[in-house]
Amino acid sequence: MARSLRTRRTRTVGLLSDRIATTPYAGRLLSGAQDVALSNDHLVVLVNTDGDREIEVDAVATLASHQVDAMIYAAMWHRLVPVPEGLPPGTVFLDCRPEGGGFPAVVPDDERGGRAATEVLLASGHRRIAYIDADEEDLPIASGLRLAGYRAALLEAGITPDPALHVRAEVNAAGGRSALGRLIALPPRQRPTGIFCFNDRIASGVYSAAHRAGLEIPRDLSVVGYDDQQLIAAELDPPLTTVALPHEAMGRWATEVALGIREIEKDGEIHRMECPVVLRSSVGPPLTSITPASDGPTATPSGRTGATTEAVPGWQPGSEEGTP
Repeated sequence: MARSLRTRRTRTVGLLSDRIATTPYAGRLLSGAQDVALSNDHLVVLVNTDGDREIEVDAVATLASHQVDAMIYAAMWHRLVPVPEGLPPGTVFLDCRPEGGGFPAVVPDDERGGRAATEVLLASGHRRIAYIDADEEDLPIASGLRLAGYRAALLEAGITPDPALHVRAEVNAAGGRSALGRLIALPPRQRPTGIFCFNDRIASGVYSAAHRAGLEIPRDLSVVGYDDQQLIAAELDPPLTTVALPHEAMGRWATEVALGIREIEKDGEIHRMECPVVLRSSVGPPLTSITPASDGPTATPSGRTGATTEAVPGWQPGSEEGTP
């Protein structure tokens, strides 16, 4: 499927983004795109617009006037975006979906990612699993998708989701601290033994609040994050088990489609990229309940008297830093 915008090829790929160049994930996304471009004798020309619609329109016109062979539109996170005026047919949308469709797009499979995160905890024997979700005025698409995956995994394991274990918080460390405070304030039999966090920043706040409450991760509380954000997930103590956003793989896919290297069935195809689990050291078998130090030592470690661990089919633990 030819993706050249002109009959004269310039060996360039225009990558138009809203704020991607200033995010923690830009390196992986751009690395994937650039690797494919360079291996096919192309260079990537990056234009960052900061989400300004007028700048986007001017940037599209400028890239087209320079006769780039292909164009990619990238967003900072998975969301629906309006199609910039003048965007040529065959442009590939990266980490976003165009309003109205009509263009190929690649996004993370956040529903499967939410399921995978929950299955990590289920496989270690947890039955009371909380999901600390995003709390924003304009909820990201990923919030609902990860929630759907979380609920599906619980139901498949024969567990009815408890609304009290689905809490919302700001998507930062302060939000994680606040959310854990609410969760450990629940009656002992209702408190979670495992927590799935919307992102790694929330998870870092859970770590901080757990430490202040006298809880040790993963002995007293298991935690799974999302994003595999650099300088956070692997640097926490203990290192955080998390679900990685496949930015490099998405960058590669988008560039392959844009250059016609990868065939797709139709221009409006949305490809959902698997989000792999990165196993580290923040998940272990559950206690019967989590008990802050001030409440006294009433919990019993799983695997000892008074607790059981159930194997969950469909998820196989892998090696450290690996994927299932």
